[in-house]
Amino acid sequence: MHNWDDFRYFGAVAETGSYSQAAISLGVNHSTVSRRIQAMEAAHGVRLFERTQYGYQLTEAGASIFEIVQQLQDKTHQAARILLGQDARLEGTINLTMPNDMFMFLMAAPLKTFSDQHPAITLNLLVSKGLRNMANREADIAVRVTATPPDYLIGTKITHIQHGLYQRADLIERDYTPVIVWGSEANMPAWATHYFKNPKIIMRVDDLYAMHQAVRAGFGIARMPCFMPDIVQDEMVIRLPIDVPLSDFAVWVLHHQDLRKSAKINQCRRYIKEVLSTKKGVFSGQYSRFQ
Repeated sequence: MHNWDDFRYFGAVAETGSYSQAAISLGVNHSTVSRRIQAMEAAHGVRLFERTQYGYQLTEAGASIFEIVQQLQDKTHQAARILLGQDARLEGTINLTMPNDMFMFLMAAPLKTFSDQHPAITLNLLVSKGLRNMANREADIAVRVTATPPDYLIGTKITHIQHGLYQRADLIERDYTPVIVWGSEANMPAWATHYFKNPKIIMRVDDLYAMHQAVRAGFGIARMPCFMPDIVQDEMVIRLPIDVPLSDFAVWVLHHQDLRKSAKINQCRRYIKEVLSTKKGVFSGQYSRFQ
């Protein structure tokens, strides 16, 4: 009979299709994953995975237990969240996720203050791109810029985001309008065709600060959330006197409903809300430098 760890190893390989990636997610060596899978297969006389050019694929035997293993994982994560939610201690680890630019320019110093006030709490900060799965405790608290938070999360909307159109102060005039857009925008965005003549995409980026620096370098005009250029206050980056409608996206501070009774989560969540609430003017574009 196998313990839960055996199925954790199986689940990690099934989800990643790779022993190496499974080892990284589990925090163990590649050989450990291989050994545990081989032991499971030998104990039951079945093959759980077939090695293909696309990675390790489930066999019929593996597929027959995959859904059950997923359910076990979900229940395990739920149990961990419920126990954490009853914790009255102001100590331990908090998994905190937020956009990289928001941490860099708004939250780094305040979070240092929080850490000084609560030395028994360790912050595990996650600023990589992509949304974290809060159901399995990849994150306990999330600061997200979104229009519609997931239903299973509860939290507070701080304020909506104001965007502006920004360019380098001495941007050279051309017979077209150079624009900088997000990497996910395959086509010319509506703002470019609405406000400018003959727009041409010069650059795509996947990071807000990179977009700001591209504007500063003179690549072209970009539509950015006002908080970034307004905090940096670079005299070479100016906001054009064009009224851009308020975004449907807002700044949210979110946590999983199972964690609503956790003392350390509540302490950190309240602190982040207080800090971000003092930044509403930054998010609404009150400090912009217009041309």
